[in-house]
Amino acid sequence: MKPSIPKGTRDFSPQEMVKRNYIFDTIRKVYQSYGYQPIETPAMENLETLMGKYGDEGDRLIFKILNSGDFMDGIPPNTLDSKSLTKHISEKALRYDLTVPFARYVVQHRNDITFPFKRYQIQPVWRADRPQKGRYREFYQCDADVIGSDSLLNEIELIQIIDEVFTKLEIPVIIKINNRKILQGFAEMIGEPNRMIDIAMAIDKMDKIGWDGIRKELAGMGINDSQAEQLRLLLLSGINLNIESLKNSQYYANHKEFAKGIDEIVFIFNTCSSLFTLHSSLAFDVSLARGLNYYTGTIIEVKVDTSKCASQFTSSICGGGRYDDLTGIFGLPDVSGVGISFGADRIYDVLEELNKFPNDIVASTKVLLINFGEKEAIYCLQVLRDLHVAGISAELYPDAKKINKQFEYADKRNIPYVVLIGQDEINKGVLKLRTMASKEEKEMSSSELIKYLTSI
Repeated sequence: MKPSIPKGTRDFSPQEMVKRNYIFDTIRKVYQSYGYQPIETPAMENLETLMGKYGDEGDRLIFKILNSGDFMDGIPPNTLDSKSLTKHISEKALRYDLTVPFARYVVQHRNDITFPFKRYQIQPVWRADRPQKGRYREFYQCDADVIGSDSLLNEIELIQIIDEVFTKLEIPVIIKINNRKILQGFAEMIGEPNRMIDIAMAIDKMDKIGWDGIRKELAGMGINDSQAEQLRLLLLSGINLNIESLKNSQYYANHKEFAKGIDEIVFIFNTCSSLFTLHSSLAFDVSLARGLNYYTGTIIEVKVDTSKCASQFTSSICGGGRYDDLTGIFGLPDVSGVGISFGADRIYDVLEELNKFPNDIVASTKVLLINFGEKEAIYCLQVLRDLHVAGISAELYPDAKKINKQFEYADKRNIPYVVLIGQDEINKGVLKLRTMASKEEKEMSSSELIKYLTSI
């Protein structure tokens, strides 16, 4: 059998894992600095927990898990359609995102949580999507959420976190924001007040299918050409006008939800501009929709600012938004939350494209001790222990092979320093440190070696 893995999944080499951990550690440290606490949830959830939270298209992308044992047992005769069949053969599924499981977690553990609850979570999720560049079936999300507070200060804090993370990663980005209440206003203006989610799901595909594709999707929902054209003009007017212009429009005076959405956006922009300077660009995008059912207020999407770097990456690398009652479906109504999610895999691709990974993170081992033979190796073990106690990553080559072979090993592993301790060094009570890049060698004591390596 030829070894293989499912399409849309990947193995990660040690070098790749070091780079991925650099991303995770950067995000984790920023989250922790703002007071977010870590949690984890299971890879699989009950199917009913996930279904109906992501729209029809999202539901189709959920990986269902077949029941254990004879999963076909007990299926009613003539059950042929997939939806009915799924109910009988699958009770569990791999999680689609981290937000819905988080809402379930909050309700299930509400007596143990202090609200507002600030949590972060870095775990993989799975989607039965068509694999392509930048889109995988298994990938990591790095989420942060605040739940139990409807204050817009939370949105402002999350924008600061986004800005700080991408500044540390040296990726110039545009942070786009909109508000679902504005989209709700648009739905009302075209006479479809109860179709906001469907309309938002269609608008969210603008980059993929263009306006002609959106028009066809709207027609499939029963929205006629006149309404679709009115929606297009509303989106264009929002794109061409700034926020203050929208605030002065007739729509602001006549549509309460629309006005509230505009006010929330204005507050976020004014507060961000008056209190601190963002390294990233903050932009209002009235066409931003975010294709998930549960968003109710602010929505956020982050893309690489290609005007400031050589990246050709166009997919979003971070996103999120406000959800006012996601916990209500699990029995805890009226608990508002807001969160963001960094797409670690896409961020990895951008850092590789821009060559922004620091050179020094690739070396997991700082020092290799050369093995000259059994007696010398035993002597090296004490030096190795001293290095570990001092917090220096070091290893002893296990076999007494030719020295050039051991040097080659250090080169391939990107180990910057090699220590040579032969019989002459043992007799003199010294060791020889070799810098692999320059091939420079110098003698020193064990204590001098530790002092030197901890200073660089």
